[in-house]
Amino acid sequence: MGLRTSAVTAAGLAAGYAADLVFGDPARWHPVAGFGTAAAALERRAWADSKAAGTAYASVCAGTATALGFLAQVATRERPTARFALTAAATWAVLGGRGLAAEGAAMAALLDREDVPSARRRLAHLCGRDATDLGPGELARAATESIAENTSDAVVAPLLWGAVAGIPGLLGYRALNTLDAMVGHTSPRYRRFGWASARADDLANLVPARVAAALTAVCAGGRAREALRVWRRDGRRHPSPNAGQVEAAFAGALGVRLGGVNSYHGETEDRGTLGDGRPPVTADLRRAVRLSTMVGAAAAAVAVAIA
Repeated sequence: MGLRTSAVTAAGLAAGYAADLVFGDPARWHPVAGFGTAAAALERRAWADSKAAGTAYASVCAGTATALGFLAQVATRERPTARFALTAAATWAVLGGRGLAAEGAAMAALLDREDVPSARRRLAHLCGRDATDLGPGELARAATESIAENTSDAVVAPLLWGAVAGIPGLLGYRALNTLDAMVGHTSPRYRRFGWASARADDLANLVPARVAAALTAVCAGGRAREALRVWRRDGRRHPSPNAGQVEAAFAGALGVRLGGVNSYHGETEDRGTLGDGRPPVTADLRRAVRLSTMVGAAAAAVAVAIA
């Protein structure tokens, strides 16, 4: 990638990040939602209780998205204005920073009003955890953990993939992450069919999750050392090779204790204990939203520097 092309990519990433910060997700015709609809339609035809079928499904879905990005990159090789516009549009489409912050703020507002039934329903916008029996404290913990994990998945990772691989990196990463959310969990239907999607998403996030944890410590101010300490000690306690990294860093930065036993799709999972503080409350959820926004801004600066 030549110097001029690199500068165009960097500018497109910065513009796309700014667009997400100002406008958030498109209210209609969201490209990621369109991809999800198409992937769900293909799943209905392609599903089989086997890893081979799931691998083929993930390859077609993510491969198509990546190929479209590659074609866009080739078509704009000698057209910097078009390359800038497409990079900015793709970045805006795949980022979820403002939407994540809005969901966290909405959850905090519901918990402040002690509207637990609405907060339970709202949690589905952030994660797939079974919220049926969750009280205010557990809802605050679930939302705080989801803010931390999605800071990496929906902001840091796409920016880094865009920095190193341009438009194909942006679209390919987002496709994998969306597939993981759709079929990557361990319910009986997807234990084998979703295996490839989950493992591919794990690989795609190995570096970004650790960058997100490091940036969390950078943005933690006076608690930077504690964020680093908890990250290094507790990051591996989580069953996910990536989610635990950034959740542990957030726990240290916020001075709270995250993790514990959660229920997903009818199955119980012990996600370890992250941090030494008290369980999070609504005020900590608001702090997590602010920290997430700061980490996103730092990630945008790193991505622009890399590009």
